[in-house]
Amino acid sequence: MSATFRHSFRVRYAECDPQGVVFNAHYLAFADVVMTELWREGVPGGYAAMIDAGADMVVAEATLRFRSSARFDDELDAQLSVTRLGTTGMTTLIRLLKGGEPVCDIDLRHVFVATDGSGKLPIPDAVRDGLGPHLAEPSPPAVSS
Repeated sequence: MSATFRHSFRVRYAECDPQGVVFNAHYLAFADVVMTELWREGVPGGYAAMIDAGADMVVAEATLRFRSSARFDDELDAQLSVTRLGTTGMTTLIRLLKGGEPVCDIDLRHVFVATDGSGKLPIPDAVRDGLGPHLAEPSPPAVSS
């Protein structure tokens, strides 16, 4: 059974636009914070150990769905599920909630690459093992009537 990774944080004043609403570009920075905390908790040695071992990851695709507004000093609860662990890439879904209500859904696709610039790499075993507990259960096949 998968366990959703959770992390909470507060919106800072500098992340808001003149209307007092979180500026849209900051949501990708929020996603980066959540991914960093996932690595800190789940991958031995965290992100630095992965880099030291010669692997890195890059964002290949990001999709954001804005559902409501977040404002200065709101506490946001992030819920992250790994939706796919492939050979050289992974996808995650990060749901940001305020008081249990959806604010933004962020789908990310990362590709693992060599730090020496030589191209894609398989997901390191330590990373795969650390992310495995957060892998979402596959959806059951649709039943046709």
